[in-house]
Amino acid sequence: MRAVTTLFPDDVDLNDFAGGDGFLFVRDGVGLAGRGVAARVEADSALDLLASIDCEDYVGAAGCGPVALGVLPFKPGASAKLVIPAVTIGKGADGQRWITIIDNAEVPAAAPRPAPAAAEFTVRPGVDVATYLAAVTAARDAVRAGLLDKAVIARDIVVTSTEPIDVHAVMLRLRASFGSSYRYAIDGFVGASPELLVGLDGATVSSHPLAGTTPRTGDPATDARLAAELLASAKNQIEHRVVIDVVHDTLLPWASYLDWEPEPSIVAVANVQHLGTRMEGHLSQPGPDVLTLARALSPTPALGGHPQAAALELIERVEGFRRGRYGGAVGWMDSRGNGTWAVAIRCAEFSTDRRQARLFAGGGIVADSEPLAELAETQAKFQAMLSAIIRP
Repeated sequence: MRAVTTLFPDDVDLNDFAGGDGFLFVRDGVGLAGRGVAARVEADSALDLLASIDCEDYVGAAGCGPVALGVLPFKPGASAKLVIPAVTIGKGADGQRWITIIDNAEVPAAAPRPAPAAAEFTVRPGVDVATYLAAVTAARDAVRAGLLDKAVIARDIVVTSTEPIDVHAVMLRLRASFGSSYRYAIDGFVGASPELLVGLDGATVSSHPLAGTTPRTGDPATDARLAAELLASAKNQIEHRVVIDVVHDTLLPWASYLDWEPEPSIVAVANVQHLGTRMEGHLSQPGPDVLTLARALSPTPALGGHPQAAALELIERVEGFRRGRYGGAVGWMDSRGNGTWAVAIRCAEFSTDRRQARLFAGGGIVADSEPLAELAETQAKFQAMLSAIIRP
């Protein structure tokens, strides 16, 4: 294969270029959109294949040249396929735009904006609510018994439509409400994640773990009070600290230095608020590629629990459904090992005919967790994708 990367003069909208059947990973207008398939490759072989592609790169930024996008499943070490698009358009934080074309592929036109559609929807639980509440109770009791520090229990709901759901329209709605999240659409897996698992640009590594959640109501005074309560909550601070310590300890052996915020801050998105802690460091050279880091970090205690092996065993035993790609990592990697991977949350998995979408949400369970409060938290988290799907 042969790839050519050049500056792209037009200010194309990445959402429109990806359309409903392309590939998208973008945050605040910065990211990648791809169309067509040059190759599909096992994730752990992707860097070798990308590096083997003959490339003329006239731009040289991270994300230039051939790139692979995909999703690492929740189960650690599980097989995953990444896609190398035939045509990729990228936008950098500095406003620079580029296009990479593999084997002289034809550059498709951007998709037109979707027209309003009238469909009827039904929403039903996937896993039974009683099963979910029992799983939360089991996890809480395991923590109280000293078997775990934390376990994350999730549930799913299923949305069925009388008409095919337009993924392009869903992504535009997500942009309107969750533009500061990492929005992705890859092989029917669609979402808007607020959480950076790991980013790598040269030797600079970054992560922004989130754990601990409270709703947003739309009323500034109420939201400020809820945010203050979240910061003061011992239950949420414990949940958050478990995640921070594991991410820090995982990255540190590769780093010549690693810095992080001394106290968590509030990360607010349209429907909820989280505790978040930014980390940034410099990797010793030669260092690992971004996919190696993503594999090492995923799933974090924010999606699995701690200790990991015991938490994952409990999840497998009591949760009542298979997570698949939910709770893993979603992102991209270039031929130099640079890339950005977000935690695969606030997401939906679409059926092939696009008439059904399976949504996922969960929360961290510690000793003070209360099952009905955890149920309410998942309901708040579902709103991100639910409102983007069930709208004309």
